[in-house]
Amino acid sequence: MAVTTKIERKRFDQPDETREFTEGKGKIDIVSIGGHDVGRGRFEPGWRWSANVKPIAKTESCQSDHLGVVLEGRMTVRMENGDEIEYGPGDVFHMPPGHDAWIVGDEPCVLVDFTGVSRYAKPS
Repeated sequence: MAVTTKIERKRFDQPDETREFTEGKGKIDIVSIGGHDVGRGRFEPGWRWSANVKPIAKTESCQSDHLGVVLEGRMTVRMENGDEIEYGPGDVFHMPPGHDAWIVGDEPCVLVDFTGVSRYAKPS
């Protein structure tokens, strides 16, 4: 995708693409703007990458590199090496490739991802 020089505005309530997770456990809305893809993910309670996205991605762990911010809810991420961290509202995150993730608690997690959505939840 080429970077443009025109000023733009898009809204997540009118995304360019929506990708649903398996078992109705959420979705990611994607807008393409300024030569970049930005996603707003909504992950329902009980969502887990290895259960709800792995069947779509067909990789052993998430291979996307995510940089973003959590708006609502909580998510735990565990790297293949065992490192683990929990993110909550207001946390800016970096999740390198090679992780699993799951929702903590009984409320949805909503986040904005600035870097990792081009391939996320898409068949590889």
